[in-house]
Amino acid sequence: MTELLLYTSAYFFFAVTAVLLCQKFGLGSVLGYLLAGICIGPVFGIVGKEAESIQHIAEFGVVMMLFLVGLELAPQMLWQMRHKLLGLGGLQVLLTLGVVAGIAMTLGYRWQIAVVVGCVLALSSTAIVLQTFSEKQLLGTAGGQAGFAVLLFQDVAAIPMLALLPLLAVGKAAEVETHGAGNLMANQAGWVVALVSVAAIVLILLLVRYVVPLVLRLIVKSKLHEIFMIFTLALVVGIAALMSLVGLSPALGAFIAGVALANSSYRHEMESHLHPFKSLFLGLFFITVGASMNFKLLGQQFFVIVGMTLGLLAVKALVLWCLGKLFRLPSLGGQLFALSLAQAGEFGFVLLSIANQHRLLPVELHDSVSLVVALSMVLTPLLFIFYDKVLSARAIRQENEERPHDTVDSENPVILLGYGQFGHQINNILISCGFHTTVIDNHAEVVDGLTKYGIKTYYGDATRHELLNTVGLHKAKLLIVCVGDDKQSRDIVKYARHNYPHLTIIARAHDSLHAYDLHYAGADYIVRETADAAQHAGCIVMHQLGLPQEQVIELSQFYEARERYQLDTLAELHNPEISIFANEELLNKAREIDMETKAMMQAIMRGDKVEWEENPNSWVKLKKGIS
Repeated sequence: MTELLLYTSAYFFFAVTAVLLCQKFGLGSVLGYLLAGICIGPVFGIVGKEAESIQHIAEFGVVMMLFLVGLELAPQMLWQMRHKLLGLGGLQVLLTLGVVAGIAMTLGYRWQIAVVVGCVLALSSTAIVLQTFSEKQLLGTAGGQAGFAVLLFQDVAAIPMLALLPLLAVGKAAEVETHGAGNLMANQAGWVVALVSVAAIVLILLLVRYVVPLVLRLIVKSKLHEIFMIFTLALVVGIAALMSLVGLSPALGAFIAGVALANSSYRHEMESHLHPFKSLFLGLFFITVGASMNFKLLGQQFFVIVGMTLGLLAVKALVLWCLGKLFRLPSLGGQLFALSLAQAGEFGFVLLSIANQHRLLPVELHDSVSLVVALSMVLTPLLFIFYDKVLSARAIRQENEERPHDTVDSENPVILLGYGQFGHQINNILISCGFHTTVIDNHAEVVDGLTKYGIKTYYGDATRHELLNTVGLHKAKLLIVCVGDDKQSRDIVKYARHNYPHLTIIARAHDSLHAYDLHYAGADYIVRETADAAQHAGCIVMHQLGLPQEQVIELSQFYEARERYQLDTLAELHNPEISIFANEELLNKAREIDMETKAMMQAIMRGDKVEWEENPNSWVKLKKGIS
């Protein structure tokens, strides 16, 4: 018992540490679990052979993962995406599998071994790629959408691969793992195996289609949430056990059941109950994979393994780039598509585990391919950095060179930089009131679209000083900075204040820290983008709590004045060189103002007259007395 607790604590301690570190450096949780396994296995030797027995338990996480994947794949959605799925996704898997298998056969391996290696390396890392797409907001781009379609097809394609691998096992090699392992079909004739397999799948579909919804309905009526969780776990375990008994992949059965339940009204509830267990077992699975990696082989054949990894990245990137050209992806989208999916993925470890059970690969080749899969995943963040810093930056430079800044031929009193949602609202108000504005944005599509719509807009990069000097700032009255990037907006404000001191500068701030920076840079008025919405919501809440409308308006106006006063006062104390929480003077002043505001607003609610001293240097003049 003590030994088990020690092993368990070691697994969890290293998992938490490694995953947090990898997340911090943008490497993803999968690599964190692999790193944890490498630490407790090859590096520190905390676990040894027992990792293999633990892996059999941890493989249940794969079963749960595929059940959840099935729940997400409603047949209607698959049908709507059939062209991208079968076109891009199907060709990517088949071509990559074919090229890798061809290379393996050229090196002298049997076709069965070549196909296994091709299947393992044809798939990409859904976890890493989708997480990075989300973080970098690339999912809406052409390359991101194409990548998502391919990843979705790969998730589906992994299922027939799981079913295919046992069929590739030949001779007694397959019997070694199945004998005595609970497989009732081990010594049966082929037609019997086929008949029983079909019957098992049909039974699962019938149960999931007709019986499971009835049981779930009864459980929901009982309002016993823990019973719902227990039944969901029992369903997945039971399906896995049935598939194992007839010699089929448990993961295949779980996937089929998930797809059958994809349109169920209980789908989301099942997902919420299974997700923690899936994460736990799947994390444990990747830890055991890392613990069983042969790093001795990496040391002995370092250049060979690294060469294989770079070769894999090159082959997959080339195949993906060609497909991007074939399906007419834009140049930058095709480059993102090729680089983002060039690695192998977590499903590769699952397939390697199945291949190892059936003795499909020589031990050294199995260990080499495992290292290649892991190293290719480790290198993926570098590929995204290359895309961001080199390919994307070069494309932006080329776009700027191809389309020079527009010549601003009007001198309006208001110049607005950046036409996002914030700038759009401001410009609409001004135009509606009959004021003339000069709008500048650095997105060519936005500029062309607005011009076509009838709103005169100029193309240009507001961070370039030569542009700012030509847009009429010397005659303008107001400069409105709505640029999305915090650093860029601060630099623009700083330059404009230094060179055009007569200007009144209004700038958008994302939060208080950004507001302090803009104030320090010289902005006259600073608007926090969520402040007005929050204040409006607060007014609704106060009115719903029974306060008269007139008092709500009075309190809201007073609170807005105090907020601006606080922002202006604290901006004077802000030091960009230290954290806001390390600035004791600022924190003490903030607490003091908060307490004053609370006392004053409660006085207003009692009907008392409230007077207070404003900051004499305030950039927003406030009423001294509100009663």
